[in-house]
Amino acid sequence: MSSRLTKHHQQQHVDLVFLYALQALGRHEAGIAEHQISSCEDCQHEMESLRPVVGSFVGWSTDVLRPPEPLWDRLAQRIAKEAGTQPLTAPPEAPFRPEWEEVGAGIYVKVLALDSDRDRVSMLVRLDPGTDYPPHTHAGVEELHLLHGELKVDEKTLYPGDFIHAEAGTVDRRVWTESGCVCVLMTSTKDRLF
Repeated sequence: MSSRLTKHHQQQHVDLVFLYALQALGRHEAGIAEHQISSCEDCQHEMESLRPVVGSFVGWSTDVLRPPEPLWDRLAQRIAKEAGTQPLTAPPEAPFRPEWEEVGAGIYVKVLALDSDRDRVSMLVRLDPGTDYPPHTHAGVEELHLLHGELKVDEKTLYPGDFIHAEAGTVDRRVWTESGCVCVLMTSTKDRLF
């Protein structure tokens, strides 16, 4: 095998890993990428190096991360021509995802579900580094699952994967993050801020 062919083959593997990390592959292509990554040590290292970069995308607007279909098609044609491969088709449009709404200084939410009859809301919450969330009394049960970053709730420090449950009537006197964070929050719409 020529070194040019080997280099070309390696570049295709790297491209596939990049597209997989960006979740820009269809179901079939993602399966191929998963098999490749599981059997290739270099691909595994590449995937690990991409995780922090892809993780930082959580705060980017979707129009930055997903080019419009005509642009995708032009880029795919150009890349395929240069690489001598078939162009990748644009991934199917993702289902509607709400945009981040700034509700306070450094505090952003994406409402996932709202139950007005029961005064409940499920949402993603993103806090910028150095942000304090206002002290509050829980009007109902609150459940929080930390996805990214570090969050301090009174004396507790939460890390990615940690979960916290609070009963109605309890108080969070201080909620803050030094690093910034993203969490899933299910709570009452009637919490009292003070």
